Amino acid sequence: MMKENLSPAQIEAKKRARNLLMRRIISHSYLWLLIVLLYAPILLIIIFSFSRSKVLGNWTGFTFDLYQNLFTGYDRVAQVQVNPDMYASLWYTFLIAIIAASIATLLGTLAAIGIYNMRQRSRKAIQLLNSVPMINPDILTGISLFLLFVFLGISRGLTTVIIAHVVFCTPYVVLSVMPRLTKMNPNIYEAALDLGATPFQALRKVMMPELWPGMLSGFILSITLSIDDFGVTFFTKGSSGINTLSTYIYADASRGGLTPELRPLFSLIFLTILVLLIIINWRAARQAKKMTK
Repeated sequence: MMKENLSPAQIEAKKRARNLLMRRIISHSYLWLLIVLLYAPILLIIIFSFSRSKVLGNWTGFTFDLYQNLFTGYDRVAQVQVNPDMYASLWYTFLIAIIAASIATLLGTLAAIGIYNMRQRSRKAIQLLNSVPMINPDILTGISLFLLFVFLGISRGLTTVIIAHVVFCTPYVVLSVMPRLTKMNPNIYEAALDLGATPFQALRKVMMPELWPGMLSGFILSITLSIDDFGVTFFTKGSSGINTLSTYIYADASRGGLTPELRPLFSLIFLTILVLLIIINWRAARQAKKMTK
């Protein structure tokens, strides 16, 4: 075979193409490795939710028994009730998440409007202060709130947990609403007032529809953070017997194992959140496509 004669520029172009290909392969391999590390444990839980084994990793055959136990609250094979504390913790988890997210969305939206209307120097200072609770570790926030409630003589229970969740969720709502405020026409609120609307009517009928996507994002993020939280809940729930899923799992694991019905419960929660995220992203992409037309 004849050796092809290449110019220095062609040789350099080939080297560049080869280096680009290698970088692409390495970056894609790293990305897929990261995805596998993130989702392999979840996939493992989903797979073993179809096995009656009490130990994760010990496959005893495909069955829907754990799902049936979860929905009926009774294990027909062992003829025992499924731990009722798990259902109570699930109820408290979603109750706290919805109440805290609703309050945090309202407070965060009003706070974002107030911050946006400040002078630039004051706005930057408040935005910096708003970022501090998000950077703080959960355990620091939990201990701080615990000491505050003890100092004020407030008995810890459901109310203190909700207050604590509102405290750490509100900054995320502010962060979600602020970009919508910067994109909004600043004159529409003044125009509504000039046309005879009261400040509350202008806020509710003019500003809120414009801020709704940011408010919805903050609400969903707050629910996710509330469900996921352990540190703050652990220090603020007291000894009243209230448990969320995270604190129940901690207590359950401390007793030497996890309730098998937690596996199908985790699988259903994950799949529900995944479907919701797909729907939200699909709607956002559809709206963006309509706006570009």
